[in-house]
Parts: sequence; C-alpha cells; structure tokens
Amino acid sequence: MHLSASLFVVCSVAALAACGPSPSPAAPAPRPAPASADAALASLSTRDKIAQLVMPWIPGSYTARDEDMSAQVRRWVDSLHIGGVIVSIGSPLDIAAKLNDLQRRSRLPLLVASDLEAGTSIRFNGGTPFPSNMGVGAAGREQDAYAMGRITALEARVVGIHIAFAPVADVNNNPANPIINTRSFGEDPHAVANLVAAEVRGMQANGLLATVKHFPGHGNTGTDTHIALPTNGESWSQLDSIELVPFRAAVAAGVAGVMSAHIAMAGVDSGEIRPATVSPAVLTGILRDSLGFHGLAVTDALNMGGVVSRYGGGEAAVLAFLAGADLLLQPADPAATIDAMEQAVRSGRITAARLDESVRKLLAIKQRFGLFTRRTADLDSVTAVVGSAAFLDTARDVAARSIVLASDSGGAVDSLRARRGRVTVIAYGDETSPATGATLIGELRRLGDTVTAFRLQPASGPASYDSARVALAVSPAAVFAVGVRYHERRGTIAMPDSLAALIEVSAAERPSVLLSFGTPYLVSQTPHVGSYLLAWVSNPVCEAAAAAALAGAPITGRLPISIPPRYPLGGGLARAAGPTMSAGAR
Repeated sequence: MHLSASLFVVCSVAALAACGPSPSPAAPAPRPAPASADAALASLSTRDKIAQLVMPWIPGSYTARDEDMSAQVRRWVDSLHIGGVIVSIGSPLDIAAKLNDLQRRSRLPLLVASDLEAGTSIRFNGGTPFPSNMGVGAAGREQDAYAMGRITALEARVVGIHIAFAPVADVNNNPANPIINTRSFGEDPHAVANLVAAEVRGMQANGLLATVKHFPGHGNTGTDTHIALPTNGESWSQLDSIELVPFRAAVAAGVAGVMSAHIAMAGVDSGEIRPATVSPAVLTGILRDSLGFHGLAVTDALNMGGVVSRYGGGEAAVLAFLAGADLLLQPADPAATIDAMEQAVRSGRITAARLDESVRKLLAIKQRFGLFTRRTADLDSVTAVVGSAAFLDTARDVAARSIVLASDSGGAVDSLRARRGRVTVIAYGDETSPATGATLIGELRRLGDTVTAFRLQPASGPASYDSARVALAVSPAAVFAVGVRYHERRGTIAMPDSLAALIEVSAAERPSVLLSFGTPYLVSQTPHVGSYLLAWVSNPVCEAAAAAALAGAPITGRLPISIPPRYPLGGGLARAAGPTMSAGAR
C-alpha cells in the first residue's frame, strides 16, 4: 500500500488509546484474539474472511443496550463477525463509548470509518467546524486543506476512528449537479488536485487513513446516485484531463483508499451502462492499471439506488468485489451480502486467492494501527482534543479567508461595511441548515448593528412572507441569509420561488445583499440582485466570518467555480479592512 512510514508510526502511538476493561457480562466469551494479521487470516473460515470485508453503518448517538438498533449491531459483531463499522452522527463521547463497547465484544479488532468531509463537525456534535470544501477552495491555500486534514485526523483518532471517507476529489464542473456542489473544492482540476493532496497528507501524517471519492469522478453528473444511476459519456481524454487529475494527485500523495462511484462511464467502459463500482474496466483497468493504485478500493454505500436497484444487495457486492473492490460498505442486509459472497466463492466465481488478497489488506491495516494490542479509545482524552480552542482558532482563520464577495454593483455591501446602522436580516434554512442566520444575527448585533430579524423555512406560506415584507420595511437595508445545500435523495438544490421573488423585490426597493451559506449557484434565481456574498455553510465559524465581512473585515476569497453567466472562475472583489471594524471582530 502507498502509505508512508510516518503514518504507521503515528497510527501505532498509544497516546490516543488505552486498554479497556474486560468484556461486560452481556458480551459473549469469544475465542482469544490472534496477535497478528497473519495469525488472524489463518484462523478465519471462508465466511469469516468475507465478513471482514463488510462494513455496515451504525448511528453514533446514544442508544440503550436493549434498543433494537443496539441489538442488531451486537448481532453483526457477535454472530456475523463483521470486520468494521461506519459510525455516523453523535457526540464524541457517545461515539467513543459505543465503539469501545463493540471493540470489546469483537473477537478481531474492528476497523472504524466515518464520513468526515470538511472536518469532523459533519458527524461529531462538537467537532471543529470548517467551511465546506468549496469554501477552502475559495481561500485557495494548500495550508488550509492540510490543517483541516490534520485537525480531522486528531479528532477522529481520539474517539476511535481509523478511516475517513474523505476528501472529496470530484471536480464540480456541472452547476446542476444535485449532490456534489460545495462538497467539491472547485471546478479547476489542478487546484482541486493540490487541495486534495494537501488534505490527504494532513490526515495521514496524523494517523487517519484517507479515502478519496468518488472515483472516477462524480462532478459532471446531473443525477443523485442515492436515487438512480447517472450516466457520464466522457471520453478517455476528457476523463484523464479533468476528473482523474485530483485522483492521480491523491495516489501520488500516498492515499490509503479510493471510493468508487455508482456512475455509468460508458465512454471508457465499452459502452456499458453500469455503475463504476461494478466495472472491472474502471476499478481494475483505470484505478489499478492506469493510476497505479495498490491500496484499498472501497465501494460507495451498497444500499444506494444507483447500484442496488439494478442488481440487488447481494449481487451488487459480488460484482463490486469481482470488479476490484476490497471493502464493501453499508449493505442494506449484511447477512445477505455475506451469504451471496460465500455462494460466489463456493461456485468458483470468486477464488480463494482473490478473497485472501483483500482480507490480508484489511488485517494488515488493523495490525499497523496496533489494534491487535490495543483497540479502545481513552474517554478521558476526548474532551481535551475535540473542538479545542486551538482547533477553533484555525477554523475561524480559514473561514475568514473563505468569504467571497462575488459582486456589489449596487454598493449594498460597501454601504453596510462603511457604518453601523439598521438592517433587516431575513434568514432561510432548508432541512440541511435549519438554524441558518442565528450566529450571523448575534454577531451583527455584537458588532454594533441594530438588527430586525425574521425567519422563513420550507413550510412558510403567504402569511409568513407577508410578515417578512413588514420586517423589511422597518430598515433601510436588507441581508438575506440563505442556507440551501445538497441533500441526498432530494434531486435538486434551489431556494423556493417565493423566496427568490421576495429577494428580487427587495433588491429593487432598498440595498439588499444575498448571502449564501450553501450552494454558490443561488444567484441564478435572482438575476437582479447586485450584491452577492458567499460564506459556504451555515455553521458558527462561517456565520461569524460573514458578519465580520459585513462589518468591515477584509474580504479576500476568490470563486473556485464559475457561476454562469455572470461570474467567472477566480472572480471576487477584494476589500481591505473597513473603518468601522472593531478590534474584537474576527
């Protein structure tokens, strides 16, 4: 595998792990665990070898021992002998405690992964919040991507996570893409490549294995793979010169894993309309042979519509493995997946040597992490690391650099920056960002503005919009703080037409700023808005950075994407510190 020696030194450090107590009475009494990867491989039946490759999803939130989900996860560990889990949203202490319990139950140590795009805050309640990847792209510094990777690694490792399904290496060269959007660093393949490689280095130098996704590139699609199978007809020359550029950079940086996409690549797959996840031409021919990647090939979730609707869960797993995958993520039914794989071995579709090859990779990773010796997290260390003041300071600095003033043709932003005064903030957040505007409003008030605030939401009707118009009338200027982001299975990224119409009317009546805490393409719905500010995601550091920008802080970010037809790649208006910026503002 292309992993640096320094990575394994860090992975073996015991400072972030400690031996836990004996298994609880509720746990089974397993056979003694092998002491090495070779011993583990020799001890496994065919079925248990297959189980090592299966990684189901578990919630990170607190669950009582007798809840159905807890019982199901224990069965996966106790009876199926799964090799690892994907942990989702929860508090860091709940996540660590839950993982410790599962590690103590399991005969072999579990490999733990999590989807940690743009930092741990996407999964940890209390994790350090960064701008989205596209916000980091707007800041334009490899040091920021490295810092995000480093902090992500330290926070993930302290709770017992070993693999991040990040960074996103997709080039977002389709504004209509309904699922990648701000998850991408941008649309310039070389800029994306530099930031992806930097984040990979930041993660892996600090003990967390990185997995770039979604191979061979999900940026130029118009369909959400959670729903259906997108088709990309790009030729090899197009793929090689755009989509593959960041993946090549990640491989050169020593990335541990590559995640496949459920995207049909007919132009490089002999005209076949099948997901890349099950395509030998993609996972072996391009990833292994062309890119020279010898690490861990990981499927995207096998319960997604783009693959399971065509093949069913068990056959999808078999086809993905035959195509070149090593790790089978998030099957809808782990037992049925293991059954299907076992039948494929018995029938000769999968050879024993091919199975051992992938199992050996997984066990070697566990050994290099020192998991055969120590496998639990030290709960006392969690609060000293996750969300620490030093990490938050770094995130605030990145957020400040990420703010982009795409345009200010009416001078609304410059007017707000010139003096403190009265302003109405209309905040709208979709289901991904329901608290949009809360920090922004508080910070603007702290910085000296008199703020009239009104909140709209997806369910808001005519009466709410009438009230919003009343709120707008009491101030000479308006800021529309809009949090609209990608959301799986929704299929589109847009604000309601009623909100777009309200913004357009306001822009004709008073100085009005459209401030996006999500997709940068919102302005296409409001062609008459002249003042457009981008802050990328609705979290405390980005909202505070946006408030500071409106109060006179320097604005230096540049568009990492183009926004047709008005704003080119690299666009953005720079602003030096304004006269009213207080010394305490960030």
